[in-house]
Amino acid sequence: MNPFRGWRDPLCRAGCAAYLINRFCLKPVLPLPFLHSHFNDLLLIPCALPILLSVHERLGLRPRGGVPTWPEFLGHWALWSVLFEWVGPRLFVHATGDPLDVVAYGVGGLVSMLWWRRPVRWSRFPLARAGSASHTRTPVS
Repeated sequence: MNPFRGWRDPLCRAGCAAYLINRFCLKPVLPLPFLHSHFNDLLLIPCALPILLSVHERLGLRPRGGVPTWPEFLGHWALWSVLFEWVGPRLFVHATGDPLDVVAYGVGGLVSMLWWRRPVRWSRFPLARAGSASHTRTPVS
């Protein structure tokens, strides 16, 4: 598996950049309902889970450098779904609960988990094989 770098993870950074671009550049000028309603919800787990797991590592609550586990993903998905879609609308007048947001959290989280848990395949990178004698070409005479 790939090394997991918490808040420094490329997926986390890309998700945070996508959030900022959507929030400040796209939403003000594009009236697309998906951008206004669910795009940022897809980014919850890829952006928030690495940051939270980095805090857990610093507090000694989880091993350092381990990729997120399925129970960690499912637990945070359930917690955030209840918190943002059920508790939040009861505490804040401007908040609304939307079951599609829960689906978006899950889809974004599932894609993230598949990304974080993908196997490293160095054979895809020709430079990684360059020094290996078994992969050198022999000219045909």
